[in-house]
Amino acid sequence: MQPTPGSLHTQTDTQPATLRIAGAWTLAHYPALKQAVARQHAQIGEDWRIDLDALGELDTAGAGLLVELLGQQRIATLDTWAGDLPQARAALLRTLANAMQAPEETEPPRPFALTEVLAHIGQTMETIWRQQRDLLGFMGLTLQTLLANLPRPRRWRITSLVAHIEQTGLDAIPIVALLTFLVGAVVAFLGATVLQEFGASVYTVNLVAFSFLREFGVLLAAILLAGRTASAFTAQIGSMKANEEIDAIRTLGLSPIELLVLPRVLAMLITLPILTFIGMLSGILGGLAVCALALDISPAMFLGILQRDITVSHFLVGIGKAPVFAFLIAVIGCLEGFKVSGSAQSVGEHTTSSVVQSIFMVILLDAIAALFFMEMDW
Repeated sequence: MQPTPGSLHTQTDTQPATLRIAGAWTLAHYPALKQAVARQHAQIGEDWRIDLDALGELDTAGAGLLVELLGQQRIATLDTWAGDLPQARAALLRTLANAMQAPEETEPPRPFALTEVLAHIGQTMETIWRQQRDLLGFMGLTLQTLLANLPRPRRWRITSLVAHIEQTGLDAIPIVALLTFLVGAVVAFLGATVLQEFGASVYTVNLVAFSFLREFGVLLAAILLAGRTASAFTAQIGSMKANEEIDAIRTLGLSPIELLVLPRVLAMLITLPILTFIGMLSGILGGLAVCALALDISPAMFLGILQRDITVSHFLVGIGKAPVFAFLIAVIGCLEGFKVSGSAQSVGEHTTSSVVQSIFMVILLDAIAALFFMEMDW
């Protein structure tokens, strides 16, 4: 049986005048009730008597219309003139009245543009400081675990180490060799273009050798591994973190640092110097190809200039930076993996963060090392 729709009835021939509220005041009858309230709202005086004895069903939509019709003052004194009203309906009317009486929330004033810029800079600096603090702590934990496991060969993860060496090193040889060969050719071509104006094209050999032995060989290999391997480390560990596999490792009494981080760090320490050496050779070969084809410098002459003018110290400077870069890239990739929460979006965000941080740290340290070696005249 459908409830009787809500209605309003006025009796002006009595003293005082009476307004009878009857039927169901619910959302289903809201349009008609809204029109009735709009018609009667202006006619009801403060001395009118309100009769709620015939009130049927009531929900928040109908209660809101009754509050609008009767006013805040009548609802506040509901117990004095409508003592027979059920407590649930009276509580609903009071709650709606209080909510409608509360002032609307105003939008807070927008700060000045300069304030927003400074606040953003401050938040960014705080985030960078927190990242560097976490990185230093994770590096210390990794070194501590590494030193604790070195005297214990039974705890070495040889199988995992070999698998990561193949993943990070052998599989990356083609792309590292190709990229450094092409960059070596470009450096030789640009150097020859500039040096020809001074009649010093032969020094293109020195330019290519210096740049790749000291900087480009290790830098290009490290940047490639930062984009290729650090992201893989983050995605692998992050997926394990999202699937709660790392919690299971801890439950079994195993150390995630020993099981997941050390094999990856050691693999990077082994493979990046090798890839750096391959990058140096490929870059010099790219320069040799350009010199032989465009500058009439024969391979024998090219190698003779290398042997005469280029000392082994340049090679040592370049190869000495490789383990430092390798350790940083591996640690950053693993740390960002451990920061992943339980969502796929978090895996993507931290994978991107690991690549950006790794490349930034590699270039920053390379610049600092270049300035240091220049001041030391090495």
